[in-house]
Amino acid sequence: MAVTIKDIAKAAGVSRATVSRVLNDSGYVREETRQKVLKAIKELNYTPSAIARSLSTSRTNTIGVIVPEINNPFFGEIIKGISQVADEHNLNIILCNTDDNKEKELKALKLLKQQRIEGIIITPTYPEDEFNREYLSSLENLGIPIVLLDGHVEYFNFSGVFIDHIKGAYDAATALIEAGHRKIAIITGYMNSRPARERLIGYKKALEINNIPVEEKYIFYGDYTHETAYNITKEILNMKDRPTAIFVMSNMMILGCMKAFYEENIRVPEDMAIIGFDKIDVLNIIGMNISFVNGPTIEMGKMGMKILIESLNNGKDVKELKRIILMPKLVLKGSEKLVKK
Repeated sequence: MAVTIKDIAKAAGVSRATVSRVLNDSGYVREETRQKVLKAIKELNYTPSAIARSLSTSRTNTIGVIVPEINNPFFGEIIKGISQVADEHNLNIILCNTDDNKEKELKALKLLKQQRIEGIIITPTYPEDEFNREYLSSLENLGIPIVLLDGHVEYFNFSGVFIDHIKGAYDAATALIEAGHRKIAIITGYMNSRPARERLIGYKKALEINNIPVEEKYIFYGDYTHETAYNITKEILNMKDRPTAIFVMSNMMILGCMKAFYEENIRVPEDMAIIGFDKIDVLNIIGMNISFVNGPTIEMGKMGMKILIESLNNGKDVKELKRIILMPKLVLKGSEKLVKK
Protein backbone atom coordinates (compact mmCIF):
# COMPACT_ATOMS: atom_id res chain seq x y z
CA MET A 1 0.00 0.00 0.00
CA ALA A 2 1.29 3.47 -0.88
CA VAL A 3 2.77 5.58 1.88
CA THR A 4 0.83 8.81 2.52
CA ILE A 5 1.58 12.12 4.19
CA LYS A 6 -0.59 10.93 7.08
CA ASP A 7 1.77 7.96 7.57
CA ILE A 8 4.81 10.24 7.63
CA ALA A 9 3.14 12.62 10.09
CA LYS A 10 2.35 9.73 12.42
CA ALA A 11 5.89 8.33 12.23
CA ALA A 12 7.48 11.73 12.86
CA GLY A 13 4.98 12.77 15.52
CA VAL A 14 3.99 15.96 13.70
CA SER A 15 0.97 17.29 11.88
CA ARG A 16 0.25 16.66 8.20
CA ALA A 17 0.58 20.42 7.59
CA THR A 18 4.16 20.28 8.92
CA VAL A 19 5.01 17.38 6.61
CA SER A 20 3.54 19.33 3.70
CA ARG A 21 5.69 22.37 4.52
CA VAL A 22 8.82 20.21 4.58
CA LEU A 23 7.95 18.52 1.28
CA ASN A 24 7.22 21.80 -0.47
CA ASP A 25 9.97 23.73 1.30
CA SER A 26 7.43 26.38 2.25
CA GLY A 27 6.78 28.02 5.60
CA TYR A 28 8.87 27.86 8.76
CA VAL A 29 9.72 24.49 10.30
CA ARG A 30 12.23 24.07 13.14
CA GLU A 31 15.37 22.27 11.98
CA GLU A 32 14.91 19.51 14.57
CA THR A 33 11.37 18.89 13.37
CA ARG A 34 12.47 19.01 9.71
CA GLN A 35 15.07 16.29 10.36
CA LYS A 36 12.43 14.08 12.02
CA VAL A 37 10.19 14.41 8.97
CA LEU A 38 13.06 13.73 6.55
CA LYS A 39 14.06 10.67 8.56
CA ALA A 40 10.49 9.34 8.44
CA ILE A 41 10.35 9.96 4.69
CA LYS A 42 13.56 7.99 4.19
CA GLU A 43 12.54 5.10 6.44
CA LEU A 44 9.12 4.77 4.83
CA ASN A 45 10.62 5.12 1.33
CA TYR A 46 8.10 7.82 0.48
CA THR A 47 7.99 9.25 -3.06
CA PRO A 48 5.99 12.48 -3.34
CA SER A 49 3.37 12.70 -6.06
CA ALA A 50 4.27 15.28 -8.68
CA ILE A 51 0.58 15.91 -9.30
CA ALA A 52 -0.18 16.39 -5.63
CA ARG A 53 2.78 18.71 -5.23
CA SER A 54 1.73 20.80 -8.21
CA LEU A 55 -1.74 21.18 -6.73
CA SER A 56 -0.32 22.46 -3.46
CA THR A 57 2.25 24.79 -5.03
CA SER A 58 0.30 25.88 -8.15
CA ARG A 59 3.46 25.03 -10.13
CA THR A 60 4.00 21.98 -12.28
CA ASN A 61 7.47 22.88 -13.59
CA THR A 62 6.28 21.37 -16.86
CA ILE A 63 6.18 22.89 -20.33
CA GLY A 64 4.60 21.56 -23.49
CA VAL A 65 6.40 21.16 -26.82
CA ILE A 66 4.36 20.61 -29.99
CA VAL A 67 6.07 19.69 -33.28
CA PRO A 68 4.60 18.55 -36.62
CA GLU A 69 7.14 15.83 -37.51
CA ILE A 70 8.92 14.09 -34.66
CA ASN A 71 10.67 11.77 -37.15
CA ASN A 72 12.25 14.74 -38.94
CA PRO A 73 15.88 15.33 -37.85
CA PHE A 74 15.18 19.09 -38.05
CA PHE A 75 12.72 18.87 -35.16
CA GLY A 76 14.80 16.26 -33.39
CA GLU A 77 17.61 18.78 -33.05
CA ILE A 78 15.22 21.54 -31.99
CA ILE A 79 13.91 19.26 -29.23
CA LYS A 80 17.48 18.53 -28.19
CA GLY A 81 18.15 22.25 -27.75
CA ILE A 82 14.93 22.75 -25.80
CA SER A 83 15.73 19.79 -23.56
CA GLN A 84 19.23 21.00 -22.76
CA VAL A 85 17.98 24.34 -21.41
CA ALA A 86 14.96 22.75 -19.71
CA ASP A 87 17.27 20.38 -17.81
CA GLU A 88 19.36 23.31 -16.60
CA HIS A 89 16.24 24.85 -15.07
CA ASN A 90 14.73 21.61 -13.73
CA LEU A 91 11.77 21.83 -16.09
CA ASN A 92 9.88 18.80 -17.36
CA ILE A 93 8.71 18.44 -20.96
CA ILE A 94 5.54 16.93 -22.38
CA LEU A 95 6.19 16.34 -26.08
CA CYS A 96 3.34 16.16 -28.59
CA ASN A 97 3.65 15.18 -32.25
CA THR A 98 0.91 16.32 -34.65
CA ASP A 99 1.96 14.61 -37.91
CA ASP A 100 1.11 17.94 -39.59
CA ASN A 101 -2.51 17.24 -38.69
CA LYS A 102 -4.72 20.13 -37.59
CA GLU A 103 -7.06 17.99 -35.51
CA LYS A 104 -4.11 16.39 -33.69
CA GLU A 105 -2.72 19.82 -32.91
CA LEU A 106 -6.01 20.95 -31.40
CA LYS A 107 -6.12 17.75 -29.37
CA ALA A 108 -2.55 18.36 -28.16
CA LEU A 109 -3.40 21.89 -27.03
CA LYS A 110 -6.40 20.63 -25.06
CA LEU A 111 -4.33 17.83 -23.52
CA LEU A 112 -1.60 20.21 -22.41
CA LYS A 113 -4.16 22.52 -20.84
CA GLN A 114 -5.48 19.58 -18.79
CA GLN A 115 -1.93 18.83 -17.64
CA ARG A 116 -1.62 22.38 -16.25
CA ILE A 117 1.58 23.06 -18.15
CA GLU A 118 3.16 26.47 -17.58
CA GLY A 119 4.10 27.36 -21.13
CA ILE A 120 4.23 26.03 -24.68
CA ILE A 121 6.83 25.94 -27.43
CA ILE A 122 5.18 25.15 -30.74
CA THR A 123 5.76 24.90 -34.46
CA PRO A 124 2.18 25.36 -35.67
CA THR A 125 0.62 23.05 -38.23
CA TYR A 126 -1.94 25.68 -39.13
CA PRO A 127 -0.87 27.98 -41.97
CA GLU A 128 -0.68 31.56 -40.77
CA ASP A 129 -3.10 32.77 -43.42
CA GLU A 130 -5.86 30.37 -42.44
CA PHE A 131 -8.23 31.83 -39.86
CA ASN A 132 -9.61 29.12 -37.64
CA ARG A 133 -11.65 30.29 -34.64
CA GLU A 134 -11.40 27.05 -32.70
CA TYR A 135 -7.64 26.99 -33.07
CA LEU A 136 -7.11 30.62 -32.10
CA SER A 137 -9.51 30.25 -29.17
CA SER A 138 -7.52 27.24 -27.98
CA LEU A 139 -4.35 29.32 -27.93
CA GLU A 140 -5.99 32.31 -26.28
CA ASN A 141 -7.76 30.25 -23.61
CA LEU A 142 -4.54 28.63 -22.45
CA GLY A 143 -3.61 31.87 -20.70
CA ILE A 144 0.09 30.92 -20.60
CA PRO A 145 3.25 32.04 -22.44
CA ILE A 146 3.55 30.66 -25.98
CA VAL A 147 6.74 30.71 -28.04
CA LEU A 148 6.76 29.93 -31.75
CA LEU A 149 9.61 28.11 -33.46
CA ASP A 150 9.82 28.76 -37.19
CA GLY A 151 6.07 29.05 -37.58
CA HIS A 152 3.70 32.00 -37.67
CA VAL A 153 0.15 32.41 -36.41
CA GLU A 154 -1.73 35.29 -37.98
CA TYR A 155 -4.01 37.53 -35.85
CA PHE A 156 -1.93 36.82 -32.73
CA ASN A 157 1.36 38.23 -31.54
CA PHE A 158 3.65 35.64 -29.99
CA SER A 159 7.34 35.71 -29.26
CA GLY A 160 9.37 33.31 -31.37
CA VAL A 161 12.59 32.21 -33.03
CA PHE A 162 12.71 32.03 -36.81
CA ILE A 163 15.11 31.28 -39.66
CA ASP A 164 15.86 33.71 -42.49
CA HIS A 165 14.46 31.47 -45.21
CA ILE A 166 14.89 34.04 -47.97
CA LYS A 167 18.63 34.26 -47.34
CA GLY A 168 18.99 30.47 -47.09
CA ALA A 169 17.27 29.86 -50.41
CA TYR A 170 19.05 32.78 -52.07
CA ASP A 171 22.43 31.41 -51.01
CA ALA A 172 21.57 27.91 -52.26
CA ALA A 173 20.38 29.10 -55.68
CA THR A 174 23.35 31.46 -55.97
CA ALA A 175 25.75 28.58 -55.28
CA LEU A 176 24.19 26.61 -58.14
CA ILE A 177 24.42 29.62 -60.44
CA GLU A 178 28.07 30.24 -59.52
CA ALA A 179 28.75 26.56 -60.30
CA GLY A 180 27.56 27.26 -63.85
CA HIS A 181 23.91 26.17 -63.77
CA ARG A 182 21.27 28.15 -65.66
CA LYS A 183 18.38 25.67 -65.64
CA ILE A 184 17.57 25.25 -61.95
CA ALA A 185 14.40 23.53 -60.78
CA ILE A 186 12.91 23.99 -57.33
CA ILE A 187 10.67 21.64 -55.33
CA THR A 188 8.72 23.71 -52.82
CA GLY A 189 6.90 22.86 -49.62
CA TYR A 190 3.30 23.78 -48.76
CA MET A 191 2.82 27.23 -50.28
CA ASN A 192 0.35 28.21 -47.56
CA SER A 193 3.27 28.23 -45.10
CA ARG A 194 5.51 31.25 -44.78
CA PRO A 195 8.83 29.32 -44.84
CA ALA A 196 7.95 27.81 -48.24
CA ARG A 197 6.89 31.15 -49.68
CA GLU A 198 10.02 32.86 -48.39
CA ARG A 199 12.29 30.14 -49.79
CA LEU A 200 10.65 30.55 -53.20
CA ILE A 201 11.25 34.31 -52.97
CA GLY A 202 14.93 33.68 -52.24
CA TYR A 203 15.24 31.32 -55.21
CA LYS A 204 13.62 33.80 -57.58
CA LYS A 205 15.71 36.66 -56.23
CA ALA A 206 18.95 34.80 -56.97
CA LEU A 207 17.85 34.09 -60.56
CA GLU A 208 16.73 37.65 -61.17
CA ILE A 209 19.92 39.22 -59.80
CA ASN A 210 21.93 36.98 -62.12
CA ASN A 211 19.73 37.81 -65.13
CA ILE A 212 18.33 34.28 -65.40
CA PRO A 213 14.65 34.10 -66.37
CA VAL A 214 12.33 32.60 -63.75
CA GLU A 215 10.56 29.85 -65.67
CA GLU A 216 7.37 28.41 -64.26
CA LYS A 217 8.11 25.02 -65.82
CA TYR A 218 11.01 24.61 -63.38
CA ILE A 219 8.92 25.41 -60.30
CA PHE A 220 7.36 22.28 -58.78
CA TYR A 221 4.99 22.56 -55.85
CA GLY A 222 5.51 19.91 -53.20
CA ASP A 223 4.33 19.26 -49.66
CA TYR A 224 7.51 18.48 -47.68
CA THR A 225 7.00 14.70 -48.00
CA HIS A 226 9.50 12.34 -49.59
CA GLU A 227 6.72 10.57 -51.52
CA THR A 228 5.72 13.72 -53.37
CA ALA A 229 9.35 14.69 -53.97
CA TYR A 230 9.98 11.23 -55.42
CA ASN A 231 7.14 11.64 -57.94
CA ILE A 232 8.18 15.18 -58.84
CA THR A 233 11.79 14.11 -59.37
CA LYS A 234 10.64 11.38 -61.75
CA GLU A 235 8.71 14.05 -63.65
CA ILE A 236 11.76 16.35 -63.77
CA LEU A 237 14.00 13.58 -65.09
CA ASN A 238 11.56 12.94 -67.94
CA MET A 239 11.44 16.59 -69.08
CA LYS A 240 12.62 17.25 -72.63
CA ASP A 241 14.39 20.42 -71.56
CA ARG A 242 15.25 19.16 -68.12
CA PRO A 243 17.20 21.26 -65.63
CA THR A 244 20.78 20.57 -64.65
CA ALA A 245 20.16 21.21 -60.95
CA ILE A 246 17.41 20.96 -58.35
CA PHE A 247 16.98 23.02 -55.19
CA VAL A 248 14.85 21.06 -52.71
CA MET A 249 13.09 22.87 -49.89
CA SER A 250 13.38 20.25 -47.14
CA ASN A 251 15.53 17.40 -45.91
CA MET A 252 12.71 14.83 -46.07
CA MET A 253 12.08 15.67 -49.72
CA ILE A 254 15.78 15.14 -50.47
CA LEU A 255 15.25 11.47 -49.57
CA GLY A 256 12.52 11.21 -52.20
CA CYS A 257 14.78 12.80 -54.79
CA MET A 258 17.63 10.43 -54.02
CA LYS A 259 15.34 7.42 -54.31
CA ALA A 260 14.26 8.57 -57.79
CA PHE A 261 17.89 9.19 -58.76
CA TYR A 262 18.83 5.69 -57.65
CA GLU A 263 16.04 4.06 -59.66
CA GLU A 264 16.92 6.06 -62.78
CA ASN A 265 20.70 5.57 -62.39
CA ILE A 266 21.22 9.30 -62.01
CA ARG A 267 24.61 10.25 -60.57
CA VAL A 268 25.15 13.33 -58.37
CA PRO A 269 26.47 15.71 -59.54
CA GLU A 270 27.55 14.12 -62.84
CA ASP A 271 23.99 13.78 -64.16
CA MET A 272 22.10 16.14 -61.84
CA ALA A 273 23.21 18.65 -59.21
CA ILE A 274 21.19 19.10 -56.04
CA ILE A 275 21.06 21.24 -52.89
CA GLY A 276 18.65 20.72 -49.99
CA PHE A 277 17.34 22.81 -47.12
CA ASP A 278 18.29 21.24 -43.73
CA LYS A 279 20.73 18.39 -43.37
CA ILE A 280 20.21 14.64 -43.18
CA ASP A 281 23.07 12.96 -41.35
CA VAL A 282 22.27 9.52 -42.76
CA LEU A 283 23.28 10.69 -46.25
CA ASN A 284 26.75 11.56 -44.99
CA ILE A 285 27.00 8.24 -43.19
CA ILE A 286 26.43 6.31 -46.41
CA GLY A 287 28.81 8.55 -48.36
CA MET A 288 26.28 10.69 -50.23
CA ASN A 289 27.72 14.18 -49.86
CA ILE A 290 24.71 16.41 -50.50
CA SER A 291 25.08 20.18 -50.15
CA PHE A 292 22.51 21.80 -47.89
CA VAL A 293 21.36 24.95 -46.15
CA ASN A 294 21.89 24.39 -42.45
CA GLY A 295 19.42 26.03 -40.09
CA PRO A 296 20.82 26.47 -36.54
CA THR A 297 18.27 24.04 -35.13
CA ILE A 298 19.79 23.26 -31.73
CA GLU A 299 20.38 26.96 -31.14
CA MET A 300 16.80 27.65 -32.18
CA GLY A 301 15.52 25.22 -29.55
CA LYS A 302 17.76 26.71 -26.87
CA MET A 303 16.73 30.29 -27.63
CA GLY A 304 13.05 29.39 -27.75
CA MET A 305 13.34 27.75 -24.32
CA LYS A 306 15.20 30.76 -22.90
CA ILE A 307 12.49 33.12 -24.15
CA LEU A 308 9.83 30.92 -22.54
CA ILE A 309 11.71 30.78 -19.22
CA GLU A 310 12.04 34.56 -19.22
CA SER A 311 8.29 34.86 -19.74
CA LEU A 312 7.63 32.37 -16.93
CA ASN A 313 9.92 34.25 -14.54
CA ASN A 314 8.36 37.62 -15.35
CA GLY A 315 4.81 36.32 -15.21
CA LYS A 316 2.02 38.37 -16.72
CA ASP A 317 4.11 41.54 -16.42
CA VAL A 318 6.08 40.69 -19.53
CA LYS A 319 4.61 42.55 -22.51
CA GLU A 320 7.56 42.90 -24.86
CA LEU A 321 7.54 40.44 -27.73
CA LYS A 322 10.81 38.84 -28.66
CA ARG A 323 11.24 37.77 -32.27
CA ILE A 324 14.69 36.46 -33.09
CA ILE A 325 15.82 35.77 -36.67
CA LEU A 326 18.66 33.27 -37.03
CA MET A 327 20.89 33.14 -40.09
CA PRO A 328 21.24 29.80 -41.92
CA LYS A 329 24.58 28.61 -43.24
CA LEU A 330 25.22 27.07 -46.66
CA VAL A 331 27.28 23.88 -46.47
CA LEU A 332 28.73 22.89 -49.85
CA LYS A 333 29.80 19.26 -50.21
CA GLY A 334 30.14 18.99 -53.99
CA SER A 335 26.63 18.03 -55.11
CA GLU A 336 26.08 21.55 -56.44
CA LYS A 337 28.73 21.27 -59.18
CA LEU A 338 28.05 21.38 -62.90
CA VAL A 339 29.86 18.53 -64.63
CA LYS A 340 30.33 19.37 -68.30
CA LYS A 341 30.17 16.47 -70.71
